[in-house]
Amino acid sequence: MLDFRHKTFLALCSCNSFTKAAELLHITQPAVSQHIKYLEELYGCKLFDIANRRIRLTHQGELLKEFATTVFSDSKHFRENIQSVQTDTMQFSFGATLSIGEYVMPEILSRLLTKHPEMKIHMSVANTQVLLERLNSGELDFIVVEGMFDKSGYDSILFSLERFIPVCSPKSEFANREVGFQEIIKSRLILRERGSGTREIFENILQKNNYSLHAFEKLIEIGNMAAIKEMVSNGLGITFLFEVAAKKEIKEGSLSVINIPGFSEQREFNFVLLKNSFFRERYMIIYKLLKQTFNEIVNGY
Repeated sequence: MLDFRHKTFLALCSCNSFTKAAELLHITQPAVSQHIKYLEELYGCKLFDIANRRIRLTHQGELLKEFATTVFSDSKHFRENIQSVQTDTMQFSFGATLSIGEYVMPEILSRLLTKHPEMKIHMSVANTQVLLERLNSGELDFIVVEGMFDKSGYDSILFSLERFIPVCSPKSEFANREVGFQEIIKSRLILRERGSGTREIFENILQKNNYSLHAFEKLIEIGNMAAIKEMVSNGLGITFLFEVAAKKEIKEGSLSVINIPGFSEQREFNFVLLKNSFFRERYMIIYKLLKQTFNEIVNGY
């Protein structure tokens, strides 16, 4: 059974500092050291390498971190959901990145709640990094993300493949003609904030084409996708986003897709949960419900 010393271990993994871990847990620094020493004696191996005041997890430490994170998360989930487990009431708390949370999940959840009114659902919307942290801490059962993450550290299943496109105002000089990257970089770029999946994906695409954000003469960062689309529609710049997030505006004609020869990008939306979770089978039932409903929407059922 994992105890309070394992919580100290996870705090140290998060903080990479004995002092900060002690402050976080409201205990003394020697107490943190004693807890780690106890665990190293218990497991018969070093959990951290400490050199020049820098702390690094050993391979055994990484394994314990993965195991302890899953156990504490499952334990929290079980305590909070034991009644629904006993009564088979479908109840779950999950996170989604902005494009997914605002433009994919609302219709999926609406259809599910119409079919299954007894369902209890809580969805949080945040960037990929924040959601991963909340998944690790046990606050969320699973997450659905557009951004990149270390797949080796989690169980992940492909939810969908989505087109990633450049858009402009229909009155823009870029509308209705072929445009090269050399022309694009002269325009104002309106982009999501650092840490967002959309921005990370775009930066990787730029790198693949031997460019960076510094190539753009003007850059504006906006944390709200609706505001970005409104600004682009009004001719204040261009942006890159998932087609699903601009489907309505493209159909209505308030946004136009920029035709860049050879530009054809697709990225994954992934369903992510902690490795070896006790509740994996339950989460996979939810995944299949979400995926089936998404497919019905895409196919016009």
